[in-house]
Amino acid sequence: MKINILTLFPEMFTPLTSSMLGRASDKGILEFNIVNIRDFSQDKHCKADDYPFGGGHGMVLMADPAFRALESVGAEKTRNIYMSPRGKILDMDLSEDIAREREITVFCGHYEGIDQRIIDAWDMQEVSIGDYILTGGELAAMVLIDTVSRMVPDVLPKEASAFDESIYSGLLEYPQYTQPRSYRGMDVPDILVSGNHKLIALWKFEQSLALTKVRRPDIFEQYVNKRSELSKDELKVLEKFLK
Repeated sequence: MKINILTLFPEMFTPLTSSMLGRASDKGILEFNIVNIRDFSQDKHCKADDYPFGGGHGMVLMADPAFRALESVGAEKTRNIYMSPRGKILDMDLSEDIAREREITVFCGHYEGIDQRIIDAWDMQEVSIGDYILTGGELAAMVLIDTVSRMVPDVLPKEASAFDESIYSGLLEYPQYTQPRSYRGMDVPDILVSGNHKLIALWKFEQSLALTKVRRPDIFEQYVNKRSELSKDELKVLEKFLK
């Protein structure tokens, strides 16, 4: 998958060269093309923003350098995404959908926003990572790129799955423990070292149910509506939380 990233601050994307995404890039599974929008400004000072028509606070990213940057990556042939607080919230379904693309272009706004003609002319899909405001689209773009990349085949190790973890399974993740078994008076639950894989799986399921019901009751209700897909043993555990 090729990911074009158009930004005023390309240095913010250095983390893409490390960890899992960096390894996927080294293997050619992912390709990151980071483009500085300022490079396409025709102003001698590389100016890329100006005051908004109609008045208002702050500055707006201008159409011309944005159009030229988009043209440089052939964005007319890619799926174009603009990170925006007024966009569709990024969730599992949207992440999966984007991950099916061979090439995407992610546009990072800054200041008070971007000229609307950029969004309209390039048929940009506006995407938000939550109901809060950031100083720019770069951090939001990183979240989108990381989330989507994990769903691209072969990015994760073979023993891992992007769909087995936490919220993607339909529930919040159960508590995790590792060595030592006892630490400062706190012990690992006996069931986890019992060797009984069936009981361990049911314990994890019960813990996930408990956490989800308390912290994300909205997700819990959705999961309950899908209980026809559960095994008999799982149904017995679920019944404890429905009383």
